[in-house]
Amino acid sequence: MAPTAAATTMADQPVQFTAGGLRLAGVVRAPATPVPGERRPAFLVLHGFGSHKGAGNVLGPCAVLESLGYVTLRFDMRGCGDSEGVRGNLICLEQVEDTRAALTFLAGHPAVDPARIALVGSSFGAAVAVYTAGVDQRVAAVISSGGWGHGEIKFRGQHPGEEAWARFTAMLDEGRRHRERTGESMMVPRMDIVPVRHGLTREILPGSLQSFTAETAQSMFDFRAEDVVEAIAPRPLLLLHSSFDTVTPTEQSLRMFARAKPPVDLHLFGDTDHFMLAEGNQRVWNVVRDWLGRYFPVTT
Repeated sequence: MAPTAAATTMADQPVQFTAGGLRLAGVVRAPATPVPGERRPAFLVLHGFGSHKGAGNVLGPCAVLESLGYVTLRFDMRGCGDSEGVRGNLICLEQVEDTRAALTFLAGHPAVDPARIALVGSSFGAAVAVYTAGVDQRVAAVISSGGWGHGEIKFRGQHPGEEAWARFTAMLDEGRRHRERTGESMMVPRMDIVPVRHGLTREILPGSLQSFTAETAQSMFDFRAEDVVEAIAPRPLLLLHSSFDTVTPTEQSLRMFARAKPPVDLHLFGDTDHFMLAEGNQRVWNVVRDWLGRYFPVTT
């Protein structure tokens, strides 16, 4: 009897592709012994803010998806990990461009069905995944974990109170003035842009960026994936969020759910925090598996 898709041994394939004239580094995980003519559904797995393809909320989803039989591609956005680009200058629409380039690359892989490529991302990667699907009809399905749809409102939740908000907006203003005066970017500490409580800083791995250009923060401030989320339908969208997220306010997924069109599902979890896809929470993964079986199965 031929092995099922989920039982197939998968193997790493280091890859490179280009976006915006830059070389991006990734890893495809596909059947070690391909079946002639077989083309499988696949996932692009997007990392979070200043992270890389070796992060827990990338490797965790890859392991589960590969065990179910999906091909995966994880890669470093420009300026991150092993990819080319200016370190710490993470512009949201450029990450969308990187994701679309990765989609083009994966669609050409001999083990992949080009009509069945989905996106899964966490946090920053989730926002990029939703936006990419909203502007690129080639995306077949989307899973967003702890994502955000309105940069300004997100930042207001991450910098609560008038004093904290004044510091944050003053940083944006000074970044613009610094650029005008010097022609160079002002660098800003990671925690001044996206605060992460002490107990969760363990999820920020070695090799993750610790400072960013002020233009990065401005790009995030201006980024509004919720403006295009409606265009994802009729392709399926799954929104996952901690009901007590200490990094990205939970209302961000609620706002996107309110603007999306069916089929869209929203699940809130009270027993996990922002980095839920790195934690191996079985309740989360049971929801994901059920959703995949209904909307994006390995076999049709």
